[in-house]
Amino acid sequence: MSDEKRHTAAHFGSAAESYFESEVHRLGTDRKTLAEWCRGATRALDIAAGAGHTAGAIAEAGVPTVIATDAAPEMVATAVREYPVSGVVADAERVPFVDDSFDVVACRVAAHHFPDPEAFVAEAARVLEPGGVLAFEDNVAPEDTALADFLNGIEVLRDPTHVELYPVSKWRDWFEAAGFEVEAVERATITLDFDAWTERTGVEPDDRAELERRFRESSAEAKALFEVEFDADSVISFDNPKALIRARKR
Repeated sequence: MSDEKRHTAAHFGSAAESYFESEVHRLGTDRKTLAEWCRGATRALDIAAGAGHTAGAIAEAGVPTVIATDAAPEMVATAVREYPVSGVVADAERVPFVDDSFDVVACRVAAHHFPDPEAFVAEAARVLEPGGVLAFEDNVAPEDTALADFLNGIEVLRDPTHVELYPVSKWRDWFEAAGFEVEAVERATITLDFDAWTERTGVEPDDRAELERRFRESSAEAKALFEVEFDADSVISFDNPKALIRARKR
């Protein structure tokens, strides 16, 4: 594992309990949608499972064997403690399972931290049996380059472990190139409370002020697309676009 990945794992490991308690990660119909896409499977792998919320939902959907993997040991320990799942510490871009091991693979709101997302997609395809389903979700970038650059810029400032948000078109290309057929794409937004969003990653006061400045001085198009809410000069909340994608291995 690279130094960059070790740093990211340590960063998230130290916040495992916060992520378990986070309503953004613990609640939401998106988690239930991914679990429904996994219903009927017998062997599920949740890659970059974090505190285990999605793996737990998949188990609750009746999948008898669910393995939660994450690069942070603390996250895996939390998932196993809180949900009826097994846990393995593993790199999302190199999971320690043989080919065709699972009939479903899930990954929820984690891939923007992966240095090599195409490697993750290839691993998901490798460990899935033919006909298996990938239930994928992540925050996504707009197709417009300027708006994508704005969103990625604030994400990196808020969380240095952030790598990049990609548009749905890019994810579709990667999935299809790896041997998947994209069956469904559901778009949604999540409204993020600015205070909670910055506190969760321990943003320093100077960086928080810079984030607020960037929102204040952003284009009218960005303010409208991300539905930025202000109270005087303070940012109250904004909307982050995301996509849920169901893809089946050919």
